[in-house]
Amino acid sequence: MLARTTLRRCAMALLALALAAAVPSGAALADASFQRWVSEFRSIAARNGVSGRTFDRAFAGVTAPDPEVLEKARYQPEFKAPVWQYFDNRVHEEAVATGRQLARQWKPWLDRIERQYGVDRSVLLAIWSMETNYGAALENDKIMRSVVRSLATLAYADRRRAKFARQQLLSALKILERGEIGVHHLTGSWAGAMGHTQFIPTSYEAYAVDFDGDGRRDIWSSVPDALATAANLLRRNGWRSGETWGYEVVLPGGRKFPAGTMSLSRWAQIGVVRVNGRGFPRPGDSAELKVPDGRAGPAFLVTKNFFVLKRYNNADTYALAVGLLADQIAGHGGLVRDWNRPFERLTFAETQELQRRLLALGYYDGKIDGKIGQGSRGAIKAFQQRVGLAQDGHPSKEVLRQLRRF
Repeated sequence: MLARTTLRRCAMALLALALAAAVPSGAALADASFQRWVSEFRSIAARNGVSGRTFDRAFAGVTAPDPEVLEKARYQPEFKAPVWQYFDNRVHEEAVATGRQLARQWKPWLDRIERQYGVDRSVLLAIWSMETNYGAALENDKIMRSVVRSLATLAYADRRRAKFARQQLLSALKILERGEIGVHHLTGSWAGAMGHTQFIPTSYEAYAVDFDGDGRRDIWSSVPDALATAANLLRRNGWRSGETWGYEVVLPGGRKFPAGTMSLSRWAQIGVVRVNGRGFPRPGDSAELKVPDGRAGPAFLVTKNFFVLKRYNNADTYALAVGLLADQIAGHGGLVRDWNRPFERLTFAETQELQRRLLALGYYDGKIDGKIGQGSRGAIKAFQQRVGLAQDGHPSKEVLRQLRRF
């Protein structure tokens, strides 16, 4: 009886193994489904003027969706990160210093771009910083990836972005069809944004310019082309030359403020004044009040150019960060009223020191880049637990003081 039971169990086990081998895994099924989608999209591309040869070159090696793209699509810092964290990672001493150095390095080209498009160089440098850390991100394989695979992943697997991604993928294939860039150089962000100044394919088609005159609209390796392309986008979307994006202001206490836009002179009449005490140079301009950190944080009256910046990235925090960084690159001061962060802020150099010390103690394994992301926050929490601090993950002066004791 025992022998028969044992034989029966062995037979069942062998049958289970055979079935497992015969039935594709979930990943294999997904890959097969993705390949069917690719095959169907090949026909769509052909109807839109993309040759089979170009399509096959573009999709060579693209056999499955990119899971990291879908993960990144679920988290966008412009909309989810705390306000102070978003700005601390982008508007800091190193970004300002590098922007000023590059303003000197690229001065002849920036002079020409300003004359032709009417966009201030500090704004273009701030966009360059925000988009790719002045091009440094283009050398990072963990950030830059195949535009074709990224957009195919979103078109296939992200319902919210599927229509957008299909449109962008077709545009990317048309760029290849025209020979403006080789397939191995067609790299970009998880969302398919490309080059130094991060243009999605349809925006590249609409706004890219060959500013250096070499016959190619090369935003990947030509800084003049990339900055001129950004300037062209802003100008064609209504950028007002010689005007600001907005003003930091002080709000009078004890009153509510109307939604929508009013003239700067009207804002002044109800007690809203610039932090430096000066008057508004163009009092007739319309402006809207923005308090991204609530009334306890800095307040801004933003004008037309602020909304043009949002054509680049439709988030108030993005446009504010570009404006604030541009002002500092141009030599103007930073915020008078700081963000309402729940700790004492570190300088950029101190933040790098914090990361180095966490790395030395084995809590952190990321880059020493002065930017506090998920990895840095996790390391801080682990260290805070060790020394008996509240585990909030904040890069505070107190955490650095404790680290210096080790």
